[in-house]
Amino acid sequence: MTVHPGNLKKFGIGQPVRRLEDAKFITGAGQYTDDISPVGAVHAFVLRSPHAHATFALGDLQTARGMKGVLAIYTAADLKGMTGVACQAPMKMADGKTMQTPEWPLLCHDKVMHLGDAVALIIADTLAQARDAAEAIDVDYKPLPVVTTITQAIKPGVAIVWAQAPGNIAFDQTLGKKDRTDAAFAKAAHVVKLTVENNRLVTNYMETRACIGAFDAKEGRYTLTLGSQGVHGIQSAVVAVMGISSDKLRVITPDVGGGFGTKSFNYREYPLVLFASRALGRPVKWTQERTEHFLSCAQGRDNLTDVEMALDARGKFLALRVHIRGNLGAYASQYGPYIPWLGATMATGPYDIRTMFARCQGIYTHTVPVDAYRGAGRPEAAYVLERLVDKAARQLGIKPEVLRARNFVKSSAMPYKTQTARTYDVGEFEGHMTAALAKADQKGFRDRLKASKKAGKLRGFGFASYIECTAWGSGEDVEVTLGKDGGLTLTIGTQSNGQGHMTAYAQAVSQALDVPLDKVKVIQGDTDKVKTGAGTGGSRSIPVGAVSAYRASESLGDKLKELAADKLEASVADMVLGGGRVTVVGTDKSMSFADIAVLPTATPDMLAASNEFIPPDATYPNGTHVAEVEVDPQTGVTKVVKYTIVDDFGLTVNPMLLGGQVHGGIVQGIGQALLERTVYDSEGQLLTASLMDYTLPRADDAPFFDFTTRNVPSTTNPLGIKGAGEAGSIGSCPAVINALVDALYRERGITHIDMPATPERVWQALSQQPLATAQTRL
Repeated sequence: MTVHPGNLKKFGIGQPVRRLEDAKFITGAGQYTDDISPVGAVHAFVLRSPHAHATFALGDLQTARGMKGVLAIYTAADLKGMTGVACQAPMKMADGKTMQTPEWPLLCHDKVMHLGDAVALIIADTLAQARDAAEAIDVDYKPLPVVTTITQAIKPGVAIVWAQAPGNIAFDQTLGKKDRTDAAFAKAAHVVKLTVENNRLVTNYMETRACIGAFDAKEGRYTLTLGSQGVHGIQSAVVAVMGISSDKLRVITPDVGGGFGTKSFNYREYPLVLFASRALGRPVKWTQERTEHFLSCAQGRDNLTDVEMALDARGKFLALRVHIRGNLGAYASQYGPYIPWLGATMATGPYDIRTMFARCQGIYTHTVPVDAYRGAGRPEAAYVLERLVDKAARQLGIKPEVLRARNFVKSSAMPYKTQTARTYDVGEFEGHMTAALAKADQKGFRDRLKASKKAGKLRGFGFASYIECTAWGSGEDVEVTLGKDGGLTLTIGTQSNGQGHMTAYAQAVSQALDVPLDKVKVIQGDTDKVKTGAGTGGSRSIPVGAVSAYRASESLGDKLKELAADKLEASVADMVLGGGRVTVVGTDKSMSFADIAVLPTATPDMLAASNEFIPPDATYPNGTHVAEVEVDPQTGVTKVVKYTIVDDFGLTVNPMLLGGQVHGGIVQGIGQALLERTVYDSEGQLLTASLMDYTLPRADDAPFFDFTTRNVPSTTNPLGIKGAGEAGSIGSCPAVINALVDALYRERGITHIDMPATPERVWQALSQQPLATAQTRL
């Protein structure tokens, strides 16, 4: 079923067709959760803690309950029979026992663990009335000691977040071979060390979270409407909290304005609105305010990593040692503990490193929980490694591209098994690095450097090569059905958050059946209409879902040929598909899909086909990002002025959709590298709790991107596709910071700066460091 460039259909795989969904969105016809207002709906407001760590006692609630429009006020005591939000990925401790994951309650009983922790749920006719009632509730807080950062939390004698986690260590796990790695370091000619901070991010999307809970007393069944990254995952998590069976809960997801991993998880508001709906007999709606998002949605990154590389006299990598500490926040979020460990499994990146040892620890703090954010561990790993490789090149006096080429896994060595048991099936790492440097005009950099100096600016050139794992795990069960009007309906359990699934899946159907895209309807986001689904995450939707869609469509095509052959009195072998018709080859005898659909022999089974592609292994997209920056030494402002990418995504389904994904990920990476900073003070107050204080990248923070692909088809994917949704965020941070350090090193001999490299940090670094020698200025 390989799709070759020579057999691409007009609207099929590989074509740069415009997104089918865009007309709806740009004309304001999209329907998001907050656009939905069921008849009789009432509004929920969550009373949240103003303290990061405190015991509390609720005062008399009667005054608030008696206020105009107030229907109910619920506290932890009302939620009998319901459990807390569960962590689904607890890690192991060094002794082999599973880590302790203290309960994350729907509403706190008598202690809050982070700023914004939930204390009570207020239901009223209007949101304003619910908010007024919340302000009338008297809560007696007694603040307790607080730790907010990794370095604070692991110091002796500090506040312990959970008694079950002594020293605030949630888990402590190792990966690799310690003795062998230590031996390699002992004989190394060079050792390069670095400590890297991967700054915490608030995972802002355009649409904040919202949900609507409804209970049908006659059927004894709930309906939950919300923006998510997969209704089936939400369904299974919520029913576990509520103690009901899956058939008692329908989950619906309408249009979604961004997810980035953060909308994958079950949050306390989802079971709470369902509980309140049943108690009140009315639909209950909750919509998050932007600052509430800062205080209650899972955040991203927040790692502190010590890393060192052993090299021989020629600069060949001998061994890698990594110590990752990941801030989990106050509670273990759904996949939170798994994320730093997932990064550790990609610690060696695209390099042939024969032995490594990684220690991975999860740390509890009094902060908002941390979980998967675009890339989920892989951006953190790539950033650490590519910063280290650049430092090694500088320390050994080897050009960074030469050092990388010397150590890349060669294509002739594929399939290549890493020291963390990952198997790279294909890859030409030196090929895309060389192509990216040529497209970025590395040779012309010296002239651009002189022009910047003449203008009083510093200029730097940096790049990063990465590899990531995507599209592993469970499959996607897809069904394609032919309707009486000749239209095709595809149902699938992934969930678009803006990626363009409707278009990409329609292209897979069109490739197999040769029909116009407007003949294909895609249904997602409803557990009553879609039987199963693993949702969207890990760059899996298209590599997994498109294969299932293509195969199901092929099977349906075979059935349609069979039906048409019987009617046209021809051999099935002589039937061909084209333009929404089945034709007897070499004749003018044909039938439209609509004609076939109404044949007496066209049973429902003959008009539908399904398929579930289960990946045998992950796919491994890879590439090189090249950044050029210009720094104003008077203000510390850093601008990315040139950016080039050459990526390997195996097979491109739609170049326009792919470009959009890569561009978006790069801008998020620029945001992390230069702008985004999550700041808690010593009392656990979030000082960057709004978009007035937290800087997101804007259009003028990014240059135009030069993006091309140099694809090598994956052997673990039947269509050759490799996941692409997270790649931009993986290659961008190290490329930008490597370019910035290049500029700072030329001017002041500075070899490292942590993210975010804000103007203040850059200016301070330039002010405090001694002038570079003449040699380092070259």
